[in-house]
Amino acid sequence: EGLPNTHNIVTYAANEGKTVNIPDVYLSDDFDFTGTKKFDEAFGFKGFRSTSFLTVPMKNNADEVIGVLQLLNRTDPETKVVGPFDGGIQPIIEALASQAAVALDNATLLKEMTELQQAFIQLLANALDAKSPYTGGHCQRVPELAQMLTEAANSETTGIFKDFNLSEEDRYELYVASWMHDCGKVVTPEYVVDKSTKLETITDRIHEVRVRFEVLKRDAEIDCLKAIIAGGDAAALQAALTARLAEIDADYYFIADTNVGGEFLDDDAKARVKTIAEQTWTRTLNNRVGISIEERKRFERTPAPELPVVEPLLMDREDHLIPYEVQPFSADPDNPYGFKVDVPEYKFNKGEVYNLSISRGTLTNEERFIINDHIVQTAVMLENLPLPKALRRVPEIACGHHEKIDGTGYPRKLTGDQMSVQARVMAIADVFEALTAADRPYKDRKTLSQSLRIMSFMAKDNHMDRDLYHLFLDSGVYRDYADKFLLEDQIDEVDIEEYRVA
Repeated sequence: EGLPNTHNIVTYAANEGKTVNIPDVYLSDDFDFTGTKKFDEAFGFKGFRSTSFLTVPMKNNADEVIGVLQLLNRTDPETKVVGPFDGGIQPIIEALASQAAVALDNATLLKEMTELQQAFIQLLANALDAKSPYTGGHCQRVPELAQMLTEAANSETTGIFKDFNLSEEDRYELYVASWMHDCGKVVTPEYVVDKSTKLETITDRIHEVRVRFEVLKRDAEIDCLKAIIAGGDAAALQAALTARLAEIDADYYFIADTNVGGEFLDDDAKARVKTIAEQTWTRTLNNRVGISIEERKRFERTPAPELPVVEPLLMDREDHLIPYEVQPFSADPDNPYGFKVDVPEYKFNKGEVYNLSISRGTLTNEERFIINDHIVQTAVMLENLPLPKALRRVPEIACGHHEKIDGTGYPRKLTGDQMSVQARVMAIADVFEALTAADRPYKDRKTLSQSLRIMSFMAKDNHMDRDLYHLFLDSGVYRDYADKFLLEDQIDEVDIEEYRVA
């Protein structure tokens, strides 16, 4: 009926917050002892009979009842006779109940704080995944893969990992570290993370470049028509125009294909980019109007040319060089975190020839530094947290996923023997997830065999731990992960012996 139940001795103590001392339940009419008496009937053959009850509410520091402590049948230690709980024992039991309530309340609070901590960790990781539609799920998949491989190492009874043992605290430490391993990406511009072509910034500048090629074609047509009007050989001029238009088209499609960054750009291709860039077009409009204050300041480094002006088709201009607002503190060799990184001279270099000449992928050195800087930021964020003793290794584990066994990694250039097993596991988990991810804008998704072949090269070059890599193969973790997260067309036949490293 929605009213407090005060008929039962336990619910009365809980609802009223009062201690109840019953000398003999069979002589009491204050509460309903029907259930107690039925219990006695069922077990009476063993000589049991409910007699005295002491029921004490358990109150926490806020004077809230969080439980009830009930004692039955006080027994004289000498005569073994059951009797009532006298007034002397009741205050002691009430004090014990209070201490138990505080202990229970603390345990509940600790559990709630842990759950809140986990929720915040996952909230941040999910926000990072949501920040970029192309890396969605990365912060969720890496922890699962790291846990799978670490448990495989923990299960080993022979070999190099036979003495590797995980406690529950170790597991939770890895859980926190793996979920937080990319927390520094909160400061990374998503347009850099998501950069899918070489000329892309906020938008893809290939469209601007294409217009210049269109201008070249129009100029060629206009020059041809002017020459014909002036009395030139129409057939010869038309043939020359056709050849020139075909040349412009070929140059543009080469630049467009280069912009994608799908293949390695060799020296011959880079030379062709520069040759194409040296062609000229005529600009008649002022490019210093209708722009932001920051861009206008960059243009002010050089005097404005007189219009119209003949310019290279593709340019590396002074205003393409964007300086740091504040020099990265990781550039200081005496930084307190032990970072050993090479800092580019400029924050960004938006030069068109410079970007189109990227050898592999779509990122410049400057942009790669910005992306790699997320590890620096992760380290700073985690190492400034007041972590409890059980989580002290979280920064080391979380920040190890870009270190390399040979000491050429990022951001501290640690060698394998300077890294924990869990940190080396993170490196493998991060690489395999990235290789097999089907949601990256700058690459096609790779099959299982393609991914393992790349990882075998990395293990051979001492960029990842060979022993963990072989365990990754032998334990079948790679396949378990694939079955859960890879698309069907990515899972091909794999003979792990082909990918073993001597």
